[in-house]
Amino acid sequence: MSGGIGNERVAAQTLAWVEHAVVGLNLCPFAKAPFAKGQIRCVVTDTDDARVLLDTLCAEMRALVAADPSQTETTLLVHPNVLNDFDDFNDFLGAADAALEDLQLDGVLQIASFHPDYRFDGSDADDAANATNRAPYPTLHVLREASIERAVESDADAEAIVERNLQTLEALGADGWAELGAHWR
Repeated sequence: MSGGIGNERVAAQTLAWVEHAVVGLNLCPFAKAPFAKGQIRCVVTDTDDARVLLDTLCAEMRALVAADPSQTETTLLVHPNVLNDFDDFNDFLGAADAALEDLQLDGVLQIASFHPDYRFDGSDADDAANATNRAPYPTLHVLREASIERAVESDADAEAIVERNLQTLEALGADGWAELGAHWR
């Protein structure tokens, strides 16, 4: 799974994106603590086969459930060589959710999706809101439902996150986002 120099670079770029965009812009206020505590597992797979990616995702979901949350709170499964086309990536998410149910982990884990060309349904490609889910590489984020519930309960303004993110990204603009991206390229 993770290994060669390429995968180390991909992992470093992904974690730099988490640090500078996700945490730095406070796009996900719940990410700061796990990032600071080193509780984010970043796994890079070099597969170019979506079926192998699905098997790897299943293995990572099982591993996260088995892991001590104080050691591993969440997992980023980065796959730079498969599903680079956003439509293919988006189609794959149905299989990922089905695997979650097949493993009987629905309600235990959740999968969030990030892609360099992420586009919310009905939005223009250059819509600032899309940047909330744009990562350097296609990435599946496996989260613990219990962690999400605790985070939402501890943030009285959790529902305002989406609006705040949109305001942040609109103020940053495309040039600011591109400049910020220098941290993970």
